[in-house]
Amino acid sequence: MSNPQQLRQHRPFIFFWFARVFTASGFQMLTVAIGWHMYELTGSVLDLGLVGLVEFLPKVLFILLTGHVADRFDRRYVAALCQSAQGLVALTLLIGSSAGGITREMIFLIAFLLGTARAFEMPTTQALLPNVVPEKLFASAVAASASAIQAATIIAPALGGLLYALGAGWVYGPATLLYGAALSMMLCLPTQHVPTKQKVSLQSLLAGFKFIRSRPVVFGAVSMDMVAVLLSGATALLPVFAKDILLTGPWGLGLLRSAPAVGAVVMSIWLARHPIERRVGPVMFSAVAVFGVATIGFGLSTSLWFSLLTLVLLGAADMISMVIRQAFVQLQTPDEMRGRVSAVNGLFIGASNQLGDFRAGVSAAWFGTVPAVLIGGFGAILVTGLWMRLFPELAKRDHLHRQANEA
Repeated sequence: MSNPQQLRQHRPFIFFWFARVFTASGFQMLTVAIGWHMYELTGSVLDLGLVGLVEFLPKVLFILLTGHVADRFDRRYVAALCQSAQGLVALTLLIGSSAGGITREMIFLIAFLLGTARAFEMPTTQALLPNVVPEKLFASAVAASASAIQAATIIAPALGGLLYALGAGWVYGPATLLYGAALSMMLCLPTQHVPTKQKVSLQSLLAGFKFIRSRPVVFGAVSMDMVAVLLSGATALLPVFAKDILLTGPWGLGLLRSAPAVGAVVMSIWLARHPIERRVGPVMFSAVAVFGVATIGFGLSTSLWFSLLTLVLLGAADMISMVIRQAFVQLQTPDEMRGRVSAVNGLFIGASNQLGDFRAGVSAAWFGTVPAVLIGGFGAILVTGLWMRLFPELAKRDHLHRQANEA
């Protein structure tokens, strides 16, 4: 029996998967609507950037609490509470837009509340997945869960944009219903997680950082992804490539932004059916190297279709690395620590994406747009070689979890 068939027969994972689909779709629709709403109110590009920064800020402010909450309390209820909070945000926007009472300051407050709920939800749901599926199916479950998020990333923003043309309420209303559906799915999960009874202390709050730092293979997997994305991220420069290099319009930019997600969805579906069970270390390092090569190819391209091809390849390589890293980190972490470790891992990923866009903008201002992307691509390849030397045990890793002869 194939892994996808086994997953379909595992009812808790079905509930978990749909909860992820609904909450990811709701967030993507809200993001599009909030951006348009803010721009309609102020006409300021800076305000759009500030909305993203305000959403990211809670992940930094509450980093010591988010993981601890996921470990100390029932993860189903923590995730359900976060989804309820996001649903209330959508409902508030629905009521406010209907009454014409949405202001610039209110959107910033809403963005902060939305970011806070997601800061607690993300490590909780990541730590919850190992409680939902058997260990032998975990790699397939990670890929299947990732496919849900990537599909929402492609479809939900477009749907949100189409609905917004009818009015803001046409986005906020369905988003509220999606969060309600996610909440109901999450509460259907059985209780399998035993919350830690460790008292709150500075030591317990910092335990996630200490755990990752004390495990070279875990630290190597997390840090390699962070540094590679930090050096090679080029999303912020896509408008420049679309307009000035590929000589296309907004439709071309939309294709460029969707291409990595297309590659990620295709690869996640493949990995759900054909999970990587052997040579996980070499495969992960190879995927990061391919990510760098694809970035270089995109930087050198002057053809829209070749650029799309390189971005599809980039997204597929990134998905391989992400699935192995997430499965590996979760399986190496004791259940009572998974929330705190997931919170630190999420902070690394979020910081690399945000700072990666900043790095790309600064490099483009100093060296030019194409050199900035090429520097990032070669940087990812350099990181691959350097991390193989710094973390040889990770580079030679065969299985996701320790085998009896490795213990």
